[in-house]
Amino acid sequence: MKFMTRFPAILFVSAAAIFSPLTAQTVSDDDVVESALNIPGGGQLFGKNDPNMRRATAIVNGEIITGTDIDHRLALTLAANSTEIPAAEVERIRAQILQNLVDETLQIQEAKANEIEVTDTEVEEYYARITKQNFKRTSKENDAYLASIGSSGASLRRQIKGELSWSRLIRRNVEPGVSVSDDEVNAIIERINANRGQPEYNLSEIYLSATPENEEQVAATVKQIIDQLRQGGSFAAYARQFSEASTAVVGGDLNWVNLGQLPPTMAQSAAEMNTGELRVVPTPGGISIMLLKDKRQVATADARDSVLSLKQVAINFAPGTSVEAARPLVERFQTETQKINGCGSADEMAKLLNAEVVNRDNVRVRDLPGPLQDVMLDLQVGQSTPPYGSLDEGVRVFVMCGRDAPPDANAPSFEQIMRNIEEDRVNKRARIYLRDLRRDAIIS
Repeated sequence: MKFMTRFPAILFVSAAAIFSPLTAQTVSDDDVVESALNIPGGGQLFGKNDPNMRRATAIVNGEIITGTDIDHRLALTLAANSTEIPAAEVERIRAQILQNLVDETLQIQEAKANEIEVTDTEVEEYYARITKQNFKRTSKENDAYLASIGSSGASLRRQIKGELSWSRLIRRNVEPGVSVSDDEVNAIIERINANRGQPEYNLSEIYLSATPENEEQVAATVKQIIDQLRQGGSFAAYARQFSEASTAVVGGDLNWVNLGQLPPTMAQSAAEMNTGELRVVPTPGGISIMLLKDKRQVATADARDSVLSLKQVAINFAPGTSVEAARPLVERFQTETQKINGCGSADEMAKLLNAEVVNRDNVRVRDLPGPLQDVMLDLQVGQSTPPYGSLDEGVRVFVMCGRDAPPDANAPSFEQIMRNIEEDRVNKRARIYLRDLRRDAIIS
C-alpha cells in the first residue's frame, strides 16, 4: 500500500529567537576602557541589510526557516488564486505557511534520523512529472515561471522532499503496526448490505483546529477562505495549505462516505446540502469547511452513470451579436430541432438551419453540465434537448441516439474495505506521530 500523508502544522511559532543566558565573566574597569569600541560619528552603512536572508524567522532543532522561505511559499499560494487576497488575509496565510514549514522540517529531520533517504534525483524526477502534468511545462520553464512570481523551484522541491520523506517514514514505522481483522471487515460488509439504497456523499473538507484561546482567529481565517472559494479559489489548493486533517495531502477529499461515518454536525449538514454547496460546520476540536461534490445511493445503480450516444447540432453567432438579434435565430432553432425524429433526421435538419453536427459517443450523464443531466434522465431515444449554450460559445441541442443502462452497483470488495480501514488507521497514527515530534522539538 502507498500512503502519502502530510499534515499542516497547528503549532504557532514566535518570530523572535530565544537565547540562552551567557555565562558571567569578571572584567576590571581597566579592561572595559581598553576594550571600548572606537565608533566614529557621522559614518554610513555600506551595503543593504536583508533580514529575510540573514535572520531566522524560526529555528527548528537548529535548522533555520527564513522569511524568504515563507515568501516563496506565499507566492505559490497567491498565484493559485484568481482574485486578489486582502492584506489581512495574506498575513494569516503567512502564519499558516510558517506552521507548515515547521512541520515539513520536522518530517524531513525525523526521516533522516531514521536513515530514510530521499535523493535529489528522486525529487527532480517527481518535480519534472508534476510540472509536466499540472502546468504543461518543463522543469526549467517552471523554474523561470516560479521566479517570475516571486517564488522558486527550490521551494517546491523542498516541499516534495518533505512529502516523500514523511510518506516513506510512515510506510516503515507506522504501517507495519496497523492490522485489521476479518471480523471488522465482515461487520462493515453487513452494514453496507443493511444500508443498501441509502444515500452516500462525496465530500471534501478543510479542517482547522480551534481552542477557546484562538477560536476567534480561526473563525476569521475560515471566513476569509470561504470568501476566496466563493470567488473561484481552488478548494484542493486551500485544503493542502490550511487543512489539519489527514486528507490535506489529497486536497481535502473524503471520497464517498455515509452519514454514519461523519461527526453529527457534518452528517446533518451533508444531508441538507446541495451538490456544489459550501458550508462551515463546527466539529469536535475545531471548524470544518465542507464541499459536497456529489450524491449517490449505496450499492445501487445510479441513472447518472448511464452511457449515452449523442448527436450535437449547434449554431454559432458572430462576435458582438446582441441578445435581441440572436433571439429570432434561437427561437427558430428551438422550433425546428424539436421536430427531429431520431438521429437519422438530425443531419437534414442541420443543413436546413446551416448548423454544425458532431457525433458524441460514450458520454456519461454525470459528466454533463448540471442542467443537462436532469434533461437527459427524462429524455427518450430519438428526442432532442432544449437549446443549451450562450452567444459566445454557441447554442446547441443534443439528440439522444442511444442509452446504455448503468452497470449494477456492487458493494466494495473485502480487500477494498480492508485497505480503507488500514489507511484510516495509518493516517490517525501518523497524526499522533507528528504531534509527538512537535512536542519534543526545540523551536525558537
